[in-house]
Amino acid sequence: MGRTATRERLFTAAVELIAEHGFTATTVDQIAERAGVAKGTVYYNFGSKAALFSALLDYGVDRLGACLREAAAGRPPLAALEAVVGAELAFIGEHESFARLLIAEAWRSGGGAWHQAALLIRERAIEVVADVLRAAVAAGELRADLDVETAAAAVFGMVLTVALHWRTLEPGRPLQDVHATLMDLLRGRIAGPAAP
Repeated sequence: MGRTATRERLFTAAVELIAEHGFTATTVDQIAERAGVAKGTVYYNFGSKAALFSALLDYGVDRLGACLREAAAGRPPLAALEAVVGAELAFIGEHESFARLLIAEAWRSGGGAWHQAALLIRERAIEVVADVLRAAVAAGELRADLDVETAAAAVFGMVLTVALHWRTLEPGRPLQDVHATLMDLLRGRIAGPAAP
């Protein structure tokens, strides 16, 4: 098995275990066992559990950001917003453990690696949403007084929360229905008339 494949197995094992037990309770031994590798392989690839976790956050958020950028590429602003919302829903549906890890550990631990995770999410994922919203405002498709930065964080957070709700409480509901509901909410709030 090549180094990239080994790292991906370690990431998968770490995401699953941290989502199940939390970062603090998850051990390197458990990660190695779940990945089907020797404990030394974890240290060879990352040096420590903290370094593995940091690399895991970087890897996961980078993949999410790339997914959102790809969805928005080459589309008119409102179509790009719709595509980005759909892409985030689909990503979370496919990588539910990673999304749960982000939410659970952010609330559980508050600083350190999570501050870094929040910065990564803002730079690589929320910023994609902000770019789409800026383009829509510039094109006159959204309110000129829209607070783009806050709206982008709100859109991203709303989709993340709704996606986890969908996967946990309504797993049989079609993704398209969830997506349509989110888009109805967004159209009603950010595309409405400017405040007097």
